[in-house]
Amino acid sequence: MAAVGTAEGVVRARGIPRPWRFLAGAFLIASLLVGLGVGPLHIGVGGIVESALSHVPFLHLNSPLDRIESAVLWQIRAPRVVLAALVGGMLAIAGASYQGVFRNPLADPYLLGVAGGAGLGATLAIAYTSSSQLVPPAAFVGAAAAVALTYAIGRSAGRARASVALVLAGVVVATFTAAVQTFVQQQNSQKLAGIYSWLLGGFATAGWHDVAVCVPYIAVSTIVLLLHRRVLDALSVGDEEAASLGVDVARVRVIVVVAATIGTAAAVSVSGLIAFVGIIVPHTIRLLVSTSYRAVIPLSLVVGAGFLTLADVLARTALSPQELPIGVVTAFFGAPFFAFVLARSR
Repeated sequence: MAAVGTAEGVVRARGIPRPWRFLAGAFLIASLLVGLGVGPLHIGVGGIVESALSHVPFLHLNSPLDRIESAVLWQIRAPRVVLAALVGGMLAIAGASYQGVFRNPLADPYLLGVAGGAGLGATLAIAYTSSSQLVPPAAFVGAAAAVALTYAIGRSAGRARASVALVLAGVVVATFTAAVQTFVQQQNSQKLAGIYSWLLGGFATAGWHDVAVCVPYIAVSTIVLLLHRRVLDALSVGDEEAASLGVDVARVRVIVVVAATIGTAAAVSVSGLIAFVGIIVPHTIRLLVSTSYRAVIPLSLVVGAGFLTLADVLARTALSPQELPIGVVTAFFGAPFFAFVLARSR
């Protein structure tokens, strides 16, 4: 009865404290404005807002920006900022969901072989085709196939060890895909620059087409994960306690893993492999706000979007006119943070 009472208390935990709702929203808006305004051609906040309002029907406002400034803002920076926000929010909410469903504070969106599969798919497309348009779908298919293989291997261990078996199967699949990817790279050394550029992640070539391609998958995945945030609170106290509250643990685990994986696969297919977002953001929220998934899940979505937007700004301005791979930026902050989380998880 004590365990049931604990589980019920967790499920009834409060959601997002009101001040943090405002702070998270303000952080995201500020990040988007910085992403849109900062660059070789500086555009002020007032100009951004007025230009955006000039596109609203019936307001009849004129944009203060000239033709070149408008083109830079809406055709170059805006799709890049929107894509970075979508990818960052998806990786962060997927990381939080994986950590909840596996009860592992070090789990991240690449846990089940998504990164390895996406990297292999992209590597094959770059090495054996001449069309850059085939890279995103190849990465998505590779990620989905790797997770399907992981799930098939994990199920062979039986339900009693399903959670641990899935993680170990993910390690096996990631190792195998890395071996195949290395072989392909050695056979196509002339295309190594393009392969490494994709693997390190970035939004240099982002366009509205990329946004349109990934939005449906990310939107559906996000909705599913948000709807399961209460259930993740129940899972956090153990499978038996969650089952005592009427939760179908196996079914919920499959739904959450599939939703998080599809969203992650869509995100990395258009951005490349960007590490640590799914660890930095959820754990920062746990440290500052709450450990309840009713708060962690939605705040991870908002803060993750803002975090990766700012990371992209740093990637394209730190060594301007050169551009850093965004994976280098997130790893620079993420590796020390990962070590901190690892030490704290003791």
